[in-house]
Amino acid sequence: MNTQLQEDFIQRLKEMRSRRRRLLDGLKTQEDAVAYQQTLRAAIDRAFGPWPERTPLEPMVVGTLSCNGYTVEKVLFSSRPGFRVSANLYLPQAGARPLPAVLGLCGHSAAGKGDETYQKFALRLVANGFAVLMVDPIHQGERNQYTALEDCPLKNSLCGGHNVMAKQLELLGEFFGAWRVWDARRGLDYLLSRPEIDASRVGVTGNSGGGTLTEWTWANDDRLTMAAPSCHVTSFLTNLENELPTDAEQCPPGVIGAGLEMVDLMMVRAPKPVLLLGQTYDFFERRGLQEAYADLRRFYALFNAEDQVECFIGPTVHGFSSHNQEAMCRFFHRQAALPEAYRPLEPQPNAASDLACCPEGGVAAVGSAPIYALIREKAEVLARERRPPSSLEAWRMTIGQLLHLPSRTDIPHHRCTQPRRFGDVMWGRYLVETERALKTVLFKRLSTAPDHGHILDVEPECFLHVPHLDSRLEMDSDFVKSLNANGDCYLTDLRGLGENTFDPAETRSVQLYGMDYMMHSFAIMFGDSLLGGRVQDLLRTMDLLAANGARRLHVSGKGQGTIIAAMAAIFRDDVASLTLMDAPASFHEWAASPVHDWPASATPRGVLKAFDLPELYHILSQRVTLKICN
Repeated sequence: MNTQLQEDFIQRLKEMRSRRRRLLDGLKTQEDAVAYQQTLRAAIDRAFGPWPERTPLEPMVVGTLSCNGYTVEKVLFSSRPGFRVSANLYLPQAGARPLPAVLGLCGHSAAGKGDETYQKFALRLVANGFAVLMVDPIHQGERNQYTALEDCPLKNSLCGGHNVMAKQLELLGEFFGAWRVWDARRGLDYLLSRPEIDASRVGVTGNSGGGTLTEWTWANDDRLTMAAPSCHVTSFLTNLENELPTDAEQCPPGVIGAGLEMVDLMMVRAPKPVLLLGQTYDFFERRGLQEAYADLRRFYALFNAEDQVECFIGPTVHGFSSHNQEAMCRFFHRQAALPEAYRPLEPQPNAASDLACCPEGGVAAVGSAPIYALIREKAEVLARERRPPSSLEAWRMTIGQLLHLPSRTDIPHHRCTQPRRFGDVMWGRYLVETERALKTVLFKRLSTAPDHGHILDVEPECFLHVPHLDSRLEMDSDFVKSLNANGDCYLTDLRGLGENTFDPAETRSVQLYGMDYMMHSFAIMFGDSLLGGRVQDLLRTMDLLAANGARRLHVSGKGQGTIIAAMAAIFRDDVASLTLMDAPASFHEWAASPVHDWPASATPRGVLKAFDLPELYHILSQRVTLKICN
């Protein structure tokens, strides 16, 4: 098991946290705290924005369920043109108006607002005098995004579906988490449009994915007056160290690179009252939650508002248990200053079907566009507006900025490890130090001198192949055998691939979860690019080969290796030929298709604002012998 990429991120995150700790320790006054919030605000705005235009909500109450002591209105509204959101508005039948209110945000449950857990916390609140708006998140409850697609496995894949949508949005330079927050903010628009609601007492809560959405919405909407995220707030470091791949919407772009830890997105609204909720045996680990709570209390103390921060850790595993629900309800009850004593309750949920706004087919049945159609429309707009680079130098600048490539000035150090036999062939094995402590594995087929693998001798005509997943899976392929058939050739395992992944026997890079996906997500939070890191690894390997005698490079790639090889070739005048096997036709095709199965780590964030692959292939064909084999 090779964890060097994870360890590199851990080390970088620890260094960031040390800088952050010194910065927090230096805050002595309320003015210091407000200035810190301004830096947080800027980083949060970059991560989540820019926001779309506030278009007409087109709200409709399509039915009402009358129950003992409360009603549930079945509400539809449009968060974006043609993008309908289903919600339930719980209203107590008695009590003085206007009412304090809570925006309820669902965790990762297929039933969405109809899930019994989420109904229960709404019923506990409504029994104590609150209005509650429960909103179905994208691809949950009545908002299945793949209803119209036959035989689509993502119809029943909640988090997997989210991650596919996320990587398509990344091509446009957008963040799926911001789409979910926008739905919540438009739900808040609707809630505050109701005359029954007191805008000065509006809270937000949710658990797990809903806890994430609670924190993200809290950070992005100053109309909220109190918050209680459950089973989400910990630290980015504990998630990374504990190998916990979180969903794509839980990884805001650039926040770690900007110096933020997770709790900073709660701090930005200080001194408004906050309750942090967790569980003793949650996989969002309590050590991180306790650290976040301590940071939050110290920060609130600068506002003389330390009593506005509370923490409750339930006794069980991940989930919005009755213990946490009661703690949340009591907290909101105190903050709303309701005159009646809090009344505990054992709620009796309704059947999910009784709460449905669109009993037949969900929001798709009333004409809501699926998210993939909206992504396709945006990709088409970008294609019409895009002006790709016009010169080789402009291409290099564009790709360098897109992939966050560092400069390359020296020749990388390399280690000559023991040669290894794979099948009937002896291969030299070299470790190339490409960036910080990261090392790329370079294999050399020793056809001409099988006993010369203890040193790196490089031929003037050098053949270098970038595999799809793992060099050892392609060493015996017909294509690799054909490379300089009677001579030597090279294969390389870049960061997070082949020997540099957690389990080379598993093709984790094509899974919707797994370590490749997780490392891609953390790279985005660092403001980096895992694809860019791999291109950097390949460029550094080329630097080494050239420094040791290569005059002409014949580069090839397979699958995702084609993207890496093509982008690296832009920077090298010594690439004489480029062969791409099983290359994608275009990034636009990934964005325009309802679903695509290329790895998230092959996705350059924002690429369709700058160029597409056919344009890259065209500029390459003008300077190298380019062959694409599909």
